[in-house]
Amino acid sequence: MGFFEAFGGLALALLGAGLAAVLSGIGSAKGTGIAGEAGTGLLCQDPSKFGKVMILQVIPGTQGLYGLVVWFFAIYSMGLLGGNGLPDLTVQQGLQYFASCLPMALGGLFSAIAQGRVAAGSINILAKKPDDWSKGMVLCITVEFYAILSLVATIMLATNIL
Repeated sequence: MGFFEAFGGLALALLGAGLAAVLSGIGSAKGTGIAGEAGTGLLCQDPSKFGKVMILQVIPGTQGLYGLVVWFFAIYSMGLLGGNGLPDLTVQQGLQYFASCLPMALGGLFSAIAQGRVAAGSINILAKKPDDWSKGMVLCITVEFYAILSLVATIMLATNIL
């Protein structure tokens, strides 16, 4: 019995779905933490900017949400939410689910951290030129585009598993 047969297709599929949720969540935690650290420095000087700082800090958290959406989508596609017991996925199907979840897992991890750094820089814009803070938001949204591409890639790949 080979390595993959010992674990089965379902385990591989669940590993891929879990990685999408966990790695995206880790990236979001790191990204929002980076932005939050920058925000606390500004808020010590000017607490009135809390609303704008919070918006900039929350933006890197979306990748964690996308990872959770992928996890739900994957387990639904696998048939785990149908109430019919555990599905019998082949190793090939399990590897397909695993591979289809990788774009969100890796894209979510890295884009959330990068977005947190951009958000921290945007908080510096808010501190020095408060009227230009929306320019920083646009820069953050540019990074968000790649997280959305990761989400779309994962969903497109996962919908074609037979």
